[in-house]
Amino acid sequence: MGQASLAVRAIPLLNLRAQYQAIREEVMAAMARVVDSQQFILGEEVRELEKEIAAYCGTQYAIGCASGSDALYLALLALGIGQGDEVLTSPFTFFATAGEIARVGAVPVFADIDEHTFNLDTALVAERLASHPKIRAIIPVHLFGACADMDPLCELAAGRGLPVIEDAAQSIGAEYKGRRAGSMGRVGCFSFYPTKNLGACGDGGILTTSDPQLAGRLGALRVHGSTDKYVHQWVGINSRLDALQAAVLRVKLRYLDGWSAGRKRNAECYRGRLAGSSAPVITPVSTAYQTRHVYNQFTIRCPERDGLQAYLKERGIGTEIYYPLPLHLQPCFADLGYRKGDFPVSERMAGECLSLPVQAELAEDDIDYVCGTIQSFYYESSI
Repeated sequence: MGQASLAVRAIPLLNLRAQYQAIREEVMAAMARVVDSQQFILGEEVRELEKEIAAYCGTQYAIGCASGSDALYLALLALGIGQGDEVLTSPFTFFATAGEIARVGAVPVFADIDEHTFNLDTALVAERLASHPKIRAIIPVHLFGACADMDPLCELAAGRGLPVIEDAAQSIGAEYKGRRAGSMGRVGCFSFYPTKNLGACGDGGILTTSDPQLAGRLGALRVHGSTDKYVHQWVGINSRLDALQAAVLRVKLRYLDGWSAGRKRNAECYRGRLAGSSAPVITPVSTAYQTRHVYNQFTIRCPERDGLQAYLKERGIGTEIYYPLPLHLQPCFADLGYRKGDFPVSERMAGECLSLPVQAELAEDDIDYVCGTIQSFYYESSI
């Protein structure tokens, strides 16, 4: 298919307005309910959301907080991770995963990823655990909406007596062998940033656990470590989920499975179109253990990534690079001593990955246009 046959159209990476318009009246009614109540911080809306998220994720408890980043920080804080400890995680993820490790005074230790799933390579995790006796926790990241290989990771952690903190910021509703993200480790951490599959009208986060003592401590740490008014058992932070966000999220949660199904449908459509074309791109592999992928992103791999991204932008197609610089090469972590080449898979993915529009509201002819434009890029590059 040549570019001459494709009429230019505007396809943003994410169209939040389209999602909102379909549920506008429900969202506005929920917000009005909170404004009329004048109960803005924590309260009944947050308690009900916590119950609903716990049930959705298959855990006993959920604890709302101010952001996904704070969820990670609170999890580390509650588990006693601090100065001089090491925490193992992926170098190919959003900065907050390692940033919150550093924020509690601990040191990020990285293991490379599997190029097919973008998640931690369990064989390399075993090697890092053997060589780093100070590791006190493991944070697997369920990247782009798909779970990491949790059984071997949890087995490795159990052998060392280490807690597993699931970074499920991008993966609410994703499943590993039928178990929901956030239910397999000691604690799960989620983000409600507006671009997430379940996004608030602002920032927000939540933690999930089935450990009653840990749940109690997390609930206190988000309010300055207070268990009773003006009585502080621990030094915590101010990280409260506000009621307006909780009310909006409760509306959206009712639609989440439908949106996830739409994302999966669009991802499968991309796979079919790209597999049947001459465009030499690699689409993500769906593994047997990832029994439910929720596609926060649909990410392809191509060596000509930067040229392809520019070509798509010129033709109205929004894309994003997640993530252009692995965490071990971030300037703020220079003192950790990592060098280019230490994690070759993550570095290669940083140079090849490109995320395409995949939101549920995307029309099939939009996907045809995106795939046709990708094919045109390679056609024009070859002549």
